Amino acid sequence: MDQVITSEAEAANELMRLARDIARHNKLYHAQDNPEISDAAYDALIRRNNALEEAFPHLIRDDSPNKQVGAAVDGSPLSKVTHEQRMMSLDNGFSDEDIAEWLARVRRYLSLADDEMIAITAEDKIDGLSCSLRYEHGELILAATRGDGQIGEDVTANVRTISDIPKRLQSHDMFDDNIPEVFEIRGEIYMAKDDFAALNAAQHDKDAKLFANPRNAAAGSLRQKDANVTAARPLKFWAHGWGVSSALPADSAYGVMQAIKAWGLPLSPLVQRFETLGDILDHYRNIEKERAHLDYDIDGVVYKVDRLDWQERLGFVAKAPRWALAHKFPAEKAQTTLEAIDIQVGRTGKLTPVGRLKPVTVGGVVVSNVTLHNRDEIARLAVRIGDEVLVQRAGDVIPQIVENLSKDDKRAAYIFPQQCPICGSDAIAEEGEVDLRCTGGLICSAQVNERLKHFVSRAALDIDGLGEKSIEEFAEIDWVKSPADIFKLHEKRDDLLKREGWQEKSVDNLLAAIESKRGCDPAKLLFGLGIRHIGITTSKDLLQNFKTMDAIKAVGLRLAQHDDEALEEITTIDGIGPSVAKTLGMFFHEEHNVKVWDAVIDLVQPAEYVSNIRETEWSGKIIVFTGKLENISRDEAKSQAESLGAKAAGSVSKKTDLLVAGPGAGSKLKKAQELGIETVDEDGWKNIYNRHKG
Repeated sequence: MDQVITSEAEAANELMRLARDIARHNKLYHAQDNPEISDAAYDALIRRNNALEEAFPHLIRDDSPNKQVGAAVDGSPLSKVTHEQRMMSLDNGFSDEDIAEWLARVRRYLSLADDEMIAITAEDKIDGLSCSLRYEHGELILAATRGDGQIGEDVTANVRTISDIPKRLQSHDMFDDNIPEVFEIRGEIYMAKDDFAALNAAQHDKDAKLFANPRNAAAGSLRQKDANVTAARPLKFWAHGWGVSSALPADSAYGVMQAIKAWGLPLSPLVQRFETLGDILDHYRNIEKERAHLDYDIDGVVYKVDRLDWQERLGFVAKAPRWALAHKFPAEKAQTTLEAIDIQVGRTGKLTPVGRLKPVTVGGVVVSNVTLHNRDEIARLAVRIGDEVLVQRAGDVIPQIVENLSKDDKRAAYIFPQQCPICGSDAIAEEGEVDLRCTGGLICSAQVNERLKHFVSRAALDIDGLGEKSIEEFAEIDWVKSPADIFKLHEKRDDLLKREGWQEKSVDNLLAAIESKRGCDPAKLLFGLGIRHIGITTSKDLLQNFKTMDAIKAVGLRLAQHDDEALEEITTIDGIGPSVAKTLGMFFHEEHNVKVWDAVIDLVQPAEYVSNIRETEWSGKIIVFTGKLENISRDEAKSQAESLGAKAAGSVSKKTDLLVAGPGAGSKLKKAQELGIETVDEDGWKNIYNRHKG
């Protein structure tokens, strides 16, 4: 992951691969409780992505991992809940220098003097399942998992069985008996190590499935349709923050957390408030020393700026608050044997090598698989079947190979296959890419099935009753070869009733679920079609501008003909770069893709896209900041623009609606004047923002 990037093309291609791979691992970890790589391997992917985005900021993608939180709720039997206030993730630090730089960024963003003290709260980062508890007039009325940050699962009935969580908040004299009318308490559902061991022993005695680790056990126990199952599991809860609130009991993070504790919610016993970098680093090292002796799993220490007015000013980046950082622990390691290398084929045709390990215990968890990422990673490690390897694990997930201990043995190197193991088609890498991809396309069953599974997945059309097994069944008997075929399944009703496992009720429920998706959300439909580089965020951005699928097809056909005006039109959209324009044009250049598109649109007929962005006078407009801003930082100014529904762009064009020019403004100001674009100074922008901020 530390290779040198020598060109923008390389950087763009790697950022594309990283966005895709990280999104997949997010889904496996957050939505399916079935991760394939270690925390350390995941963190390495994030660090690599961040390094590239820092080096090439103009290449930052709309589906950047730094704009995503968790993963969409996938395959859950529970009802969905939309969070009133988004549940965010945390950025990570891995060294003392990372923490010092984070504090320096906070100081720069707030324009604080070098000697001004920044109080920080610090607590151990428990490895559990994020959960939000909504209290109204002191009564628990809703509990929800984080999901993708916007939509989670309703686990209220299950949470009511957890003894750590009061059904009613307790009044306390320290806070004048004033419990806010609305208060969301956020924290982690977890399982203690001893309780986990006892649960697995009981599972073993019943010849039932064993849980891989305490986090998976906690997640599986909470996500139960039957609350009685949850009640029988030893779940616990720790509060570490809050969401929506009608009032706050203190003006500091530490003060609010003490109020939450006084109301009857448990906090970490290790949460403390510090005033110097040295003190928080000492706290981190003390917790790290005690880590193995704690009765719960942790993977780091979380730091938060204590003053709430500073937190409000610092605000958020796409997926995380600027005022908080997770200081992660180093990975744990163990030695084992690489017994086999299997090649898996994904829905885009990518060939991914998976190492099968001789089972080994790493940090109390038995692991037997490891992703080898791609052929370059195999070459870098020089691994062969039978090699002794050193693996590491940070958190309760499948590890990565960090060292080949048999590198000097005189055995032949592993030869990466040049043909798809599924259909036998040639596997090639596009220019500038490392990954090999099967060229079989729709003749490759691995790709067809995976593309169809993606189309009906929760994040896309979300068709109840049409899961992976059903897709595989229908594909095997040639009922479903393309997305449009799904909407013709009603023609197979009588035949379906004759198949094993299908009853009249399940068939009718499936067909009704399919029918309900006619007139579906066009953003989910566009995402579901699986066009490379067009994730759900990009789909929304495209539809925010073009409104309908027909309009997107029209611009796509123009891109296929190398229309320069179409290219300018689409790349002017904030967050949409040349790579999206290129793949959209390539998609519509292929006649069979146009046929698939037309067949789906004809049968589905999606509604016009409706944006959920808050409407103001500046909604959808493009604002450019240039020159030196003296009272706020550039980042804070951009955040202000986005909070009004506007888009902060980096360059001036005829699409620009407003230029905010500070002292030293140069070419951008000149171009704006030439184009007749409205221009204001920093005070003018302050007046605009204050007038519309809410």
